Amino acid sequence: MTKHYHLIGIGGIGMSTIASLLLAKGQRVSGSDVRENSSVSRLIAQGASITVGHNSENIGDADVVVYSSAITDANCELAAAHRRGIPVLRRAQVLAQLMGEHTGITVAGAHGKTTTTSMIGQMMSAAGLEPTTAIGGIVMGSGSNAALGKGKYFVAEVDESDGSFLYFSPDYSIISNIDLEHLDYYQNWKHIADTYQEFFQRTSAGGVIIAYGDDHRLCDLIRQSGREFKTFGFSSDDDVFATNIRMQEFHTSFDCVIRGELAGQVEMPIPGRHNIANALACLCLGSQLGIDFNVMAESLSGFGGVQRRFETLGIVEDVMVVDDYAHHPTEILATLQTAHEQHVGRVVGIFQPHRYSRLKALWKEFVESLKDVDYLIVTDVYAASENAIPGVESAAFVNDLKKISDHPVIYIKQEKIVNHLFKTAMPGDLIITLGAGDVNQVGYEFVRKKRMKLEKQMEKISESK
Repeated sequence: MTKHYHLIGIGGIGMSTIASLLLAKGQRVSGSDVRENSSVSRLIAQGASITVGHNSENIGDADVVVYSSAITDANCELAAAHRRGIPVLRRAQVLAQLMGEHTGITVAGAHGKTTTTSMIGQMMSAAGLEPTTAIGGIVMGSGSNAALGKGKYFVAEVDESDGSFLYFSPDYSIISNIDLEHLDYYQNWKHIADTYQEFFQRTSAGGVIIAYGDDHRLCDLIRQSGREFKTFGFSSDDDVFATNIRMQEFHTSFDCVIRGELAGQVEMPIPGRHNIANALACLCLGSQLGIDFNVMAESLSGFGGVQRRFETLGIVEDVMVVDDYAHHPTEILATLQTAHEQHVGRVVGIFQPHRYSRLKALWKEFVESLKDVDYLIVTDVYAASENAIPGVESAAFVNDLKKISDHPVIYIKQEKIVNHLFKTAMPGDLIITLGAGDVNQVGYEFVRKKRMKLEKQMEKISESK
């Protein structure tokens, strides 16, 4: 039966995934958001009716109203739905309902979820399994974050940030790692551990838990739950592990061992040890599903990555500009390690802290993760709907960072960064924007203005001839 779903905050990456799947299933979809973006444009092209701005009249004759964690109870559309008695569901509840019709595969964890989910979707498609996928990022090859497949499998990235992954009861549960993160929701480490323990138990009785074996805290938690599990990682004790790792010019290759036997070589056009771990999670799942290794390896060899995950924005005048979504110290360390391993020149970092609560809770860890950047620019905190916290500001953060860093560290307002880069960027530099906010726009703007300058120079040369 066709229903009318109204999604508040439809332009967000998670909400747009739900909307895309509902539209593909023939449901009627409307929604609203505070601004138009590429996701909104894509959904309108798919048939959604979307209004820019929130108004209680926007929900119309909706049968179900869906909202994300970014929407508060004060939202006029959400309040109107409650007044009218319209069923109201969180984003994760709808996704869990959609998965309930299939054999569910979830990808959870603090870091690497989006890339791992994307790899799995591509691998299963290559194997002819035609999965439905719900991903928390835009896959470079498809330009989408969702696909409705004809097969029995449903692969979804699930969100631990607000505990909403507890709505799911998957048959296969991949957990990339755990970390002290999302402290705007979790009270402490015990709260995180208890929530994950509950999630482990929600994996079906005959299901399979797949975990990163090098994360000993994670594996200890699973053992405490009494559940059996498979592991992937870099140790010979893991069920699936990598050996003979080679990294060169933003490409990665390794030999894969599955259940004690050399399965073969994997080559990927994306850099970083963390991406090898993501690929190993994919290979571990594939081995459980009985997918031929050569099919898995070929799929990974064609994996183009995900937007905002070490994404190259452009190369202009021998300056390479890359963007990465890294917004936690662990992610920043992994991203910067990749940058230094793959690039022989100077690494110029542009860091935009994401959320005051995160910066406050992990202040020392952020300082430590950024101290070795060759040239670091820090801009203002991206609030992400949070109120400012007194004393938690970028200028103070820079002062602390200067105390332990042997490299230049400066604070600059975001709107002034591009002009600063024009004066300081040198041939051979790798400029990398770091953060989950809008800092990537700095990279785009720098590349755009650099190219415009080059075009004008070429025009003058042509005119002089």
